[in-house]
Amino acid sequence: MTNRAFDRWFNNIGKRPALAVTLSISWLLLVGGVAFFWHLGSLGLIDETEPLFAEASRQMLVTGDWITPFFNGETRFDKPALIYWCQAIAYSIFGVNEWAVRLPSALAALGLISLGFYSIQWYLAREDYLEQKVRPTRRWLTAALGAAIMALNPEMIVWGRAGVSDMLLVGCMDSALLCFFLGYAQPSKSQVKARWYLAFYILIAGAILTKGPVGIVLPALIIGIFLLYMGNAKEVLREMRPLTGLLITLCLSLPWYVLVIWRNGENYINSFFGYHNVERFTNVVNSHSAPWYFYFLVVLLGFAPYSVYLPLAMARLKFWQRNYWRSQERSSQLGLFAFFWFITIFGFFTIAVTKLPSYVLPLMPAAAILVALLWSDIIKDKRIRQLPHPPHSLTPSLPHSLTPSLHASRLNGGNPRTALAPHPPLLITGWVNVALLSALAVAMFYVPQLIKDPAAPNFHKLFEQSGLTVLGGVLWLLCAVVLAALLVRRRYQPVLMVNVLGFAVFMVFVLTPCLFLIDQERQLPLRQLSAIAVQAQKPNEELVMVGFKKPTVVFYTRRPVTYVKVSSVAGKYIQDKAAKKAQPASVLVLAQPKKFPQMGLKRSDYENLGTSGAYGLIRVPFKNPSTPSS
Repeated sequence: MTNRAFDRWFNNIGKRPALAVTLSISWLLLVGGVAFFWHLGSLGLIDETEPLFAEASRQMLVTGDWITPFFNGETRFDKPALIYWCQAIAYSIFGVNEWAVRLPSALAALGLISLGFYSIQWYLAREDYLEQKVRPTRRWLTAALGAAIMALNPEMIVWGRAGVSDMLLVGCMDSALLCFFLGYAQPSKSQVKARWYLAFYILIAGAILTKGPVGIVLPALIIGIFLLYMGNAKEVLREMRPLTGLLITLCLSLPWYVLVIWRNGENYINSFFGYHNVERFTNVVNSHSAPWYFYFLVVLLGFAPYSVYLPLAMARLKFWQRNYWRSQERSSQLGLFAFFWFITIFGFFTIAVTKLPSYVLPLMPAAAILVALLWSDIIKDKRIRQLPHPPHSLTPSLPHSLTPSLHASRLNGGNPRTALAPHPPLLITGWVNVALLSALAVAMFYVPQLIKDPAAPNFHKLFEQSGLTVLGGVLWLLCAVVLAALLVRRRYQPVLMVNVLGFAVFMVFVLTPCLFLIDQERQLPLRQLSAIAVQAQKPNEELVMVGFKKPTVVFYTRRPVTYVKVSSVAGKYIQDKAAKKAQPASVLVLAQPKKFPQMGLKRSDYENLGTSGAYGLIRVPFKNPSTPSS
């Protein structure tokens, strides 16, 4: 009775396009709002990377130079211009603030999960059409769950709320891949096919303008491997009109590269193409090395708690049955395309020498699609709720070959209501999910002991005293108990929904308050001392930061900052300025108070302007300070 009511309700949605669009947008805004926009601007910028982008964009807006990015008076060639343009435009509309810094990333993430929702819904609708079946409940719920999984995982949330270029790249590149599939999967005579391919080329241009060659290399690898597997590369390339598409992509992305090279010459070529692209792939850059299994751990935790379902989601495709897949309609190949999308990015960055968690961010939407389609198989037939046990056909001999009820009837003398016990991998994976959530619950109690940050020496105590560790542990343990109960009763449909709901609650009630604590202890002191420096700083008075390089100080003071890593070198630097009788006859110094004696400064040598957290701000008049200690 409940299933029939659901089907009638969702079928009614399908017959009323305005209602369908309204509910879809409402769901996406809810999920995207929680994941990417909630408290987006309430936290200060986080050192080290975020303020580099924020300040370079601010300087671009202030100077009117939209070609060459600058930070702290020096050129910044780490990334192309699109992220700076987006942030600068956001500044011009909403003012220079943290919300505007992160808005491009949040919008890119929201756009990506929206296109993911549409792609899953379209794929399932097309499958129903080919099978001549009406399954609106499965179609809409799978799309909604897929969008939620795509948004509510650690990697997407971290980078979707950070004012850096990673999510903008993923938004452009992964949206381009979805557009490719939607064009590829359209009926051969459809007029919509060319429009999706056009969107693909435009988004690839955006990816190139966000992060350079990787924006076209990765999509080309993914699509190339997929088409070689399917054996229809020539046919698809004819449809795509690659020469026209390449011309469109180059016309949109190349002009900025030409202008920046014309203005900066070899410096830009060596810095961007040499150091930030070739060397990152072939050599360890900035000590970012890791063992070969690094990305297995990143995916396990970065896509948690859904990552345990990825092996089963891939195995259900039976991708080794190449002849079968070649015989299928193109529109039936979304899962296979997501599989090649996932493994290509995973393999590419596993081979690369420099390794960072953000590098595999582009595979997270593919992982979400794979898991969502696995779940869609679980509810493929509405009568599954009526069966005493889930049908054996959750892992059919061929993907999408038999509906669960039909497969069950063939195995059990024609009675679709008498099904066999579930295939062991599904049950085993469910219990692995329980184990993962239990491990997360236990880990919450040990997290404070693992936090050692000299910039926030008291954070681990405050975190433990806040009770958030207990709340987080209890939450994950409760989710584990609920999942165990569902598995014992052989009810698989709610399993992924419990994971999604648990993660959302964890984010709202544990993760967000934790971030506020981190901001209070780690970043707020720098903002407070930056505000004091702005008020106290004399015209042309230099601000020197000693021992740490915190780019947030540049952003919040709106002034250049001189960074000196070694205390004794900083003391010598001040002495040299005093000897040269520089004007004004003083310098501001921001450092940990314990650094001042190491600079050779006695208490009588400086004026204390303020202390906050682990830092102190002083003014050192130009007299003859004591000789710095060695």
